Amino acid sequence: MPNPTATLPALVTLALVLAACGRDAAQTEPAVAAGEPAAETPAPAANAMPERRTAPANARVYFVTPADGATVSSPVTVEFGIEGMTVVRAGEDMPDSGHHHLLVDTDPPDFGMPIPADASHIHFGDASTSTRLELEPGEHTLQLLLGDHRHIPHDPPVLSDRITIMVE
Repeated sequence: MPNPTATLPALVTLALVLAACGRDAAQTEPAVAAGEPAAETPAPAANAMPERRTAPANARVYFVTPADGATVSSPVTVEFGIEGMTVVRAGEDMPDSGHHHLLVDTDPPDFGMPIPADASHIHFGDASTSTRLELEPGEHTLQLLLGDHRHIPHDPPVLSDRITIMVE
């Protein structure tokens, strides 16, 4: 008498092969009902550069406060200004829009990739145009960079002048 434990895997494999052979392409593709969104497009390869949105020629971001060279105390109130574009929440895909990213004591990131999120790259995806920033005493640099709905800088980048402040 054959060993049932040894033949069970072979029978399962045979059943799966026979079931797969009987399917046609229409049975293997998921159906999308009318009015329902289609499945998302696969993400680009890890080394692919995402598409950058075009910024209007007159677009600019700047600091309302503090002024370049100012001596301030912590927490520092920082107000962002924008011209030629609209501030929207992250994820909102509207023409000529984006949200602020505050660069603290760092150089601008790679403009072809999403802006990092860390202590030196502060995201304002809630469409904020100001913040209170805790900074250690000493000299600090600040710069604004507008990102699109996916946190990717525009083309050309909408980047403020870098300012230097002294925190007492």
